[in-house]
Amino acid sequence: MLNEILKNKQIILASGSPRRQEFFKDLHIPFVIDVRPVTEVYPKHLKGTEITDYLAKLKADAFKDLTNDQILITSDTIVSNDGIAMGKPKNTSEAKQMIASLSGKTHSVETSVCFTTAKDQKVVHSSTKVTFKKLSEEEIDFYVTHYKPFDKAGGYAIQEWIGFIGITHIEGSYFNVVGLPTHLVYNTLTELIT
Repeated sequence: MLNEILKNKQIILASGSPRRQEFFKDLHIPFVIDVRPVTEVYPKHLKGTEITDYLAKLKADAFKDLTNDQILITSDTIVSNDGIAMGKPKNTSEAKQMIASLSGKTHSVETSVCFTTAKDQKVVHSSTKVTFKKLSEEEIDFYVTHYKPFDKAGGYAIQEWIGFIGITHIEGSYFNVVGLPTHLVYNTLTELIT
């Protein structure tokens, strides 16, 4: 569907995330990868999707050379727990602390996707509520030791073991928690082209 509509466009995915790249393949969206270094710092007064909107746009700012046939897609995901944004854990102890802080509670996963062309820019975002059961110390240790979730916001991936055994409720887009609100990407690209 989209690959036919997009045949005269080049989609640039500015993401090193294997999960996001897999989503684009599964959506049958042809793309090239171009990741440019960005210092991901945001104003401290921002909350939730304000943070992810800001960072998704910031990642797009590194591309000043877009042509008329290109659509750049940048995105950012955070885990928001008790109003505090959680990034990626730096080490084992931080990963364990992060997961322990999510244990027995509901948090939200916020993702923003920024679509940039030579003439225009549009940002969409999605928020999903995720509830964990009370996790034991052994369960947290097992997960961090075996899965090493250091490239994951909040220190976990819903599609891995911890998600299988620990998540009791989800409200909103599952794929958003994996790393991309695929329904919004599909709808926005369709709107941009038609």
